[in-house]
Amino acid sequence: MQASDRFNINSQLEHLQAKHVGTGHADLNRFEWAVNIQRDSYASYVGHYPILAYFAIAENESIVRERYNFMQVCNSCNPNHDG
Repeated sequence: MQASDRFNINSQLEHLQAKHVGTGHADLNRFEWAVNIQRDSYASYVGHYPILAYFAIAENESIVRERYNFMQVCNSCNPNHDG
């Protein structure tokens, strides 16, 4: 691998990391990584109806209530969240 190839790969990686929050960066600490995983997981639960229905049945709640609870967790993971 040539030096120009390594530079190109690194510049593409930096661009990807700047564009998408969850891809991390060189200074990412353990807490930030865990928050990204939690936020992405709950967002996935909200977006996939069968998983949401599974959680609703398991917790004996309505699907709408589960979606609301998961969205509250997603919002609390937001670094700009005031509440």
